[in-house]
Amino acid sequence: MGLFSFPLLFCLFDWAQVSLSFPQSFDSDFTFTLPAGHKECFYQTMKKDATLEIEYQVIDGAGLDVDFYIASPNGNILFFDQRKSDGVHSVETENGDYMFCFDNSFSSISEKIVFFELILDNMEPEGDSDSWKDFLQGGELLDMKLEDILESINNVKGRLSKSNQIQGLLRAFEARDRNLQEGNYDRVNFWSVVNLSVMLIVSCLQVYLLKNLFNDKRRSRT
Repeated sequence: MGLFSFPLLFCLFDWAQVSLSFPQSFDSDFTFTLPAGHKECFYQTMKKDATLEIEYQVIDGAGLDVDFYIASPNGNILFFDQRKSDGVHSVETENGDYMFCFDNSFSSISEKIVFFELILDNMEPEGDSDSWKDFLQGGELLDMKLEDILESINNVKGRLSKSNQIQGLLRAFEARDRNLQEGNYDRVNFWSVVNLSVMLIVSCLQVYLLKNLFNDKRRSRT
């Protein structure tokens, strides 16, 4: 068992399970390889009255399917998907660590490549978010409405986050389609070679049989 550190998350690898913990981030996406016969679990610390949304896709691997479930801090299973290629789930959270797992234990041969995106809403850091207003005096505000400015900034931030989310999903769709096309391309080439080989064998066999047939006729006349 090894321990690896990353800037945004840490990974704890075990023989049958991997557990990760994300920092307090509003939007995180991750792509990982899920070996055959293994399960990988991730943990996210949430607070009360927040929203946890997760969207996942299996972008490569035989069958393009995986088992998925989300568990609450007290261990209750909130959602369970059996052998699905993608899914979207949203949870209204409480204080505690939420666990979501991807299970490929039903497959003994094929590994899967899984992409998922984690979106956290209402996860403002603790403390008074409006404390910066205490440093401003009324005369400096003039006729500007800080609430309107703050609302506009939040709208722009939300739209940028949504655009980033959509771009990540499009990249996942593109990777999945590319893997499917490459797999189909390899299968077409393989069976084309097989068919060509069979045609050549049958053609050689027909020529051989015809040649023997004429040789037998010539011998019977003499």
